[in-house]
Amino acid sequence: MKILDQPPAPRSALSYAGLIEKIEIMRSSLRWATRLERADIEKLLRQSGALRDEVMQLSHKERFVAAATGEGQSVSVLAAASAPGARRLALRQRSFVFEGTFGDNPRLLDALEIAEKAAPTDLPVLIDGESGTGKELMAKVIHANGARADKPYVSVNCGAIPENLIESELFGHRKGAFTGAAADRRGKFESAHRGTIFLDEIGELPLQGQVKLLRVLQSHEIQRVGADDVISVDARIVAATNRNLRQLIAQGSFREDLFYRLSVIHVSLPPLRERRDEIPLLCAYFSDEAAEALKRAPMKMTPRLRDFLLGYTYPGNIRELRNLIYRLSCLAGEVADLAHLPEDIRPGMRERELNVPARRAADAVAPPASLADARRVASDEAERAFLERGLREVGGTVTELARRCEMNRSHLQMLLKKHGLHSRDFRPRKA
Repeated sequence: MKILDQPPAPRSALSYAGLIEKIEIMRSSLRWATRLERADIEKLLRQSGALRDEVMQLSHKERFVAAATGEGQSVSVLAAASAPGARRLALRQRSFVFEGTFGDNPRLLDALEIAEKAAPTDLPVLIDGESGTGKELMAKVIHANGARADKPYVSVNCGAIPENLIESELFGHRKGAFTGAAADRRGKFESAHRGTIFLDEIGELPLQGQVKLLRVLQSHEIQRVGADDVISVDARIVAATNRNLRQLIAQGSFREDLFYRLSVIHVSLPPLRERRDEIPLLCAYFSDEAAEALKRAPMKMTPRLRDFLLGYTYPGNIRELRNLIYRLSCLAGEVADLAHLPEDIRPGMRERELNVPARRAADAVAPPASLADARRVASDEAERAFLERGLREVGGTVTELARRCEMNRSHLQMLLKKHGLHSRDFRPRKA
């Protein structure tokens, strides 16, 4: 069976981007085809995946040749910022590999544009942001858009390595170097040679490990534990943290010289509560992912569950949303509702029946039973106060408030309904 039955596209970055998008659409469609045997579908998925990899390799080669000769810079910053979605479109036209990052949030696009410029270099990158905001995904974006895309990508969780094994884990060891070292072992840096090593939770690395890492950054050489010979390594370093490293420096638990070595390029990721335009896209993406893992059709959501997911604050960010979708897909079957949510975030039945805001209901019920409940109530109160103030300022005109908040009008209407607010109550009364 032919995957593509069309003339070859022109050899340009834009044509590659369009071709990749068509391949992804085909993969999504075939995944749930009803008239093909599963074995045939799996075969087609493998073929399309291999084709996508080949196209990406060709795209990388042409893009770096263009960068070396100064071509391919026709999209101006001014034009990219002139219309909604234009910045993301400009990235796509330059064959940027998004690796599953969604949305048009300005701060996220700032981070992606920094990643695009940093990717072809070998400069160290430090990514910070709250837990679950997609720091490792951003590291993969940098790797996929760089000259090392076809080389190894090695991920290390610095907070999960026992302090006495850090040196062995990162740099390897020789047989007999310590009790239990039954054979020679390569470390993570050797495994990442000519590729990228991702050091997650770098703020958890003990001072002894920080000293060793600093030496690698300076000399590009390592020594296995128990060995005298020096091994040259060429690994691009991307580090990530959800902690304030400057504060750790002030406390004496993180080396200042290592911080400046790692943060040559600094990327900050905003939390999901500031990127609400991504929530519907992520819900659809994770629903398909969960359905494939569970071998069933993607779930459907009731309107009230969809409204809850759009308005929830997600203290665990994207990781929490993914876990929620997997839970809903597993427990709900075909249609998911509020009852399938975890109890600690599930809205109270009385609030749903009476359709009253969380703040008013809180006066008649017991104090929050958990920290998560307290955070949710506080967030709802702040959201309601913001909407009330905004409605008063615009005289109850929902369209004007949506424009000021840079928010979709239907989403704003949903938030007003959630808090029991009516725009007519804020309009000037006629004499």
